[in-house]
Amino acid sequence: MACDVRGVRRAPLIVTEDVELLDDLLRLCAAAGVRPEVGHGVPAGRGSWEAAPLVLVGDDAAGRLRGVARRRGVVLVGRDQDDSGVWQRAVEIGADHVLMLPDGEQWLMDRIADVAEGVGRPALTVGVIGGRGGAGASTLACALAMASAGAGRRTLLVDADPLGGGLDVLLGGEAVDGLRWPAFAESRGRVGSTALEESLPRLHDLRLLSWDRGELAAVPPEAVRAVLAAARRRGGVVVVDLPRRVDAGSVEALAQLDLGLLVVPPELRAVAAARRVAGAVGMVLRDLRVVTAPGAGTEALDGDEVARLLGLPLAGELPVAGRILEGPGSRAGSDSGGPLGRFCAEFWERVPVGPEDGGGL
Repeated sequence: MACDVRGVRRAPLIVTEDVELLDDLLRLCAAAGVRPEVGHGVPAGRGSWEAAPLVLVGDDAAGRLRGVARRRGVVLVGRDQDDSGVWQRAVEIGADHVLMLPDGEQWLMDRIADVAEGVGRPALTVGVIGGRGGAGASTLACALAMASAGAGRRTLLVDADPLGGGLDVLLGGEAVDGLRWPAFAESRGRVGSTALEESLPRLHDLRLLSWDRGELAAVPPEAVRAVLAAARRRGGVVVVDLPRRVDAGSVEALAQLDLGLLVVPPELRAVAAARRVAGAVGMVLRDLRVVTAPGAGTEALDGDEVARLLGLPLAGELPVAGRILEGPGSRAGSDSGGPLGRFCAEFWERVPVGPEDGGGL
């Protein structure tokens, strides 16, 4: 029986005497990784009825539940699509939903999985993309994720650029055990968020989804959608390092972002390149902001001018010097007193991340 960290039941209650219907409901619960409580009528103790986060009532049992205490989270489940009386029975027991199998199986399995995982506020999801090559987007993505984890938030760093060389290498964790993107290439529909989190490498107090050194250069957009949706359901913070090209997979990633950061060196040529990137990204992502990075050119612009030329709000200006880690074995937040660490800490102070989104991995 699934419970959350406070010991609250996270498994549904099934009430039915229909053997075939019970088999179907048990199968859906098993697919969602949940072992439910099963009853055949009004529960002997009121605790089971009231405490269960979700109650699945077979249509055969609706008559026996008339007069039971009203509560939210009751689903009346049947099979006869032509039975007009099912709605009246749903009203009599106070059901929130009426569901017919097999058509409603996917919806019901998702609902059961939501209950089991204790789904709450989704993760704040921030994407980082370079306005040109070598702008420092990957470095910023890693630093932001480490600052978030160092502050005690549940944090997942996602490497969405298969041609970037791997963020696990950048963080010194290429040898750390855990699954990489190729393991999720066949993912479709719903991916369990807890299982996803626990399967990934843990580095510097965060979880990382990166690429291996194999030949796979992309995963299907359906897999990107399923994995990122699972990552968001766990709450906390998700940071996504995005490729500069916009393809089907990156569109799926962009569609799940709350905020995008476009990293642009303060140089005219970089701004020209970034304008193209911003135009493509802006077709999917509404909240895109500029972060200026230190440039090597002599015609350096200030951050406000870069933002004005791009027609985007300025999120900040990266320091001239900064590094992700101070050395081997460094942990998240070890550079918190340095320029890059301070920039990232100040960024998270400005971005609203609720206290309920905390909770370490």
